[in-house]
Amino acid sequence: MESFSITDTGRMRNSNQDSVFCEENAVGVFPNLFLVADGMGGHNAGDLASKICIETFVERIRESAKRTPVGAMEDAADFANHAIMEKSKEDVKFKGMGTTLVGMMIEDGKAYIINIGDSRLYQIRNGIKQITTDHSLVEEMVLSGEIGKDQMRTHPNKDIITRALGTMPNPKPDCFELDVMTGDVYLLCSDGLSNMVDDKEIESIINENADNLSQAGKKLVEVANEAGGKDNISAVLIRID
Repeated sequence: MESFSITDTGRMRNSNQDSVFCEENAVGVFPNLFLVADGMGGHNAGDLASKICIETFVERIRESAKRTPVGAMEDAADFANHAIMEKSKEDVKFKGMGTTLVGMMIEDGKAYIINIGDSRLYQIRNGIKQITTDHSLVEEMVLSGEIGKDQMRTHPNKDIITRALGTMPNPKPDCFELDVMTGDVYLLCSDGLSNMVDDKEIESIINENADNLSQAGKKLVEVANEAGGKDNISAVLIRID
């Protein structure tokens, strides 16, 4: 396995409200762990929310006695959610802060995944496939047939998410598993990438740099910035060797 992570403020924001975690080695009982969180909230509350999310999620996984990967992830997300909500009560400027989260662990030919919000996991294997489902208003509009999938990136309501950590007492992240294969590349990213670069271009960049994940990640950020860089941009790339 090889991995690479990168996060960038972008061209339009004054601060980076994304946080990433990329560890190929053991994290508690997990043999590896990869996370991307995209915070929201004014007065820098978003960067605090994503930072708390990553730190508390990782802390909980390190301490976890849960027997199943999915159970451990659900427990860690609940722990992170509680920590963000408690912090939001300390100062009025933190009120309403929250964060998305997408995470992945790989073990014995399977990937265990968690996501809430609109940060995404993609699989590149004979094409590109979005593995996670966005918890967003535009995703609901696509499912209802109100708009097409190709309209999501440019829709005026694309930034409205319907589920996030820190914004409600019992959020329900999606947790599931899938089979992985040698040669697969996985991309976890914030919407600062997926809103700026379409899926086919993401696939092309990764395939062109499949043997150099560092180069692929930097190129993804570069292209997102060239397209406008309207949001923070974060990416974690994992290749199954």
